[in-house]
Amino acid sequence: MSRAGLDKNPREVAEMFDGVAKGYDRTNSVMTLGFDRRWREWSRRVLDARPGEKVLDLAAGTAVSTVEYAASGAWCVAADFSVGMLASGAHRRVPKVAADALRLPFKDNSFDAVTVSFGIRNFNDTVVALQEMARVTKPGGRMVICEVSTPVWKPFRFVYMRYLLKLLPLIAKFVSSNPVAYSYLAESMATWPNQRALGELIEKAGWEDVAWFNLTGGMVALHRATKPKADEAAAEPAP
Repeated sequence: MSRAGLDKNPREVAEMFDGVAKGYDRTNSVMTLGFDRRWREWSRRVLDARPGEKVLDLAAGTAVSTVEYAASGAWCVAADFSVGMLASGAHRRVPKVAADALRLPFKDNSFDAVTVSFGIRNFNDTVVALQEMARVTKPGGRMVICEVSTPVWKPFRFVYMRYLLKLLPLIAKFVSSNPVAYSYLAESMATWPNQRALGELIEKAGWEDVAWFNLTGGMVALHRATKPKADEAAAEPAP
């Protein structure tokens, strides 16, 4: 059974997610004690997709989050580089595209908003992915990232890092179609930047008005940002 390494080789990561695609949504709910639904709801609220808007849901997996965004009346597309994950969500009636986050197959300024939930830490180059997300977003458009983060309360942070993350591969043996992959997922969670560090990467990639707030004590954090409107003037043809 395949698992990716922390070098995040795109082919290995894609194969790993193909291996966990079967029963992935159920596994997430079990391993998060149902908190995944609450985190998705907060992401939906912060993204605030509106009728007539175009939204890119990147690393969308089985498109469970995409259909929730689309319920607002926005046109939403699920993009993921794991064909197996997209196939597992084939019953969800939203457009789906197999896509590499570092080379998105969309034109500049295509979307009003872009979002990624629990996927950005699997990209081979975080800053390049954030720059690509900015490229395909319209000037003044917004981005929302929901991702694991660092618990803010020191005692809980100790228990989380020392014990809870190590339990994930053990629990996965009972509920996942590819439990070996959860060893990588636990390792990637432990090594992922904290809230401020991710915010700095977002700014480095060219986004502005970066802000974040914690969910579940900081175990998960929502980051939001805006693409500078200055790009709009640069895009206008000279008189």
